[in-house]
Amino acid sequence: MNPLNNLIISTLQIFPKGLVKRFAMRYIAGEHIEDATRLVKELNSERMLATIDVLGENVTTKEDAISSSQAAIEVLRMIKNNKLNANLSIKLTQFGLNIDKDFCFDNVLKVMETARNLNNFVRIDMEDSSVTTATLDIYERFRAVGFENTGVVIQAYMRRSEEDIRRLIDMDASVRLCKGIYIEPENIAFKGRDEIRRNYVKLLGMLIEGKCRVGIATHDDFLIRAAYDMLNQNHIERDGYEFQMLYGVRSDLRDKIVADGHKLRVYVPFGKQWYAYSIRRFKENPQVAGYVFKSIMTGK
Repeated sequence: MNPLNNLIISTLQIFPKGLVKRFAMRYIAGEHIEDATRLVKELNSERMLATIDVLGENVTTKEDAISSSQAAIEVLRMIKNNKLNANLSIKLTQFGLNIDKDFCFDNVLKVMETARNLNNFVRIDMEDSSVTTATLDIYERFRAVGFENTGVVIQAYMRRSEEDIRRLIDMDASVRLCKGIYIEPENIAFKGRDEIRRNYVKLLGMLIEGKCRVGIATHDDFLIRAAYDMLNQNHIERDGYEFQMLYGVRSDLRDKIVADGHKLRVYVPFGKQWYAYSIRRFKENPQVAGYVFKSIMTGK
């Protein structure tokens, strides 16, 4: 772990919100849906796709969960009205997963139906290990009742992910594969950089061989080179996959992937919950704080 990144994290938490916001807004669109609209238009003009996330998770009341559903539907309508090349990402704890699974399913159902009616797609994000099984169960429920316009996320550092991917291959799932950022115990998650990389490559190979549509979500040069090689060796058509990256992180690499002729989707979060989200993300992945700090200092 880079000591400078850890120092940035510890220092950020004692600074005023206004200063933290300078860091956060390097990879968050803003507080309002108009901010997300503006940013996605810019990304589309640069030949990049987007997935939009309304910030917030772990809600504790049904009222807040229902509000989250309404906000997600507003995003889907905004995408349609502005003819944006974008879809929606959601976290199930924002929709009441920790309150009641059936309530959560019914709440998300409204979002899924809206997306299907608008010819759009909803990615169900993966959260920490306490809700991994519940998240996959709800994804499977949606597929079982005919929703093809949805996908899910698998985290390569989780030891269970190989088994989960076998289950998803049987469903012909659309899968975003990422390393994983939540702090998990070693008995359920790989910790070493190299072993996480090895597992990522292994899981990516499984998804490609299983003919799943895969979102290759990484900022790691090593993994991107490995993905290039694997895609070429398996003669995968350009419409059969896409790369995915966080907004504000490694824009140089993002531009290169697009210049190389690959589809690239940028994760665009926005919303009033930017502070809690930012501090948590910085803690869970100090390297992101390092990227953002470098961007502020260099102006790049």
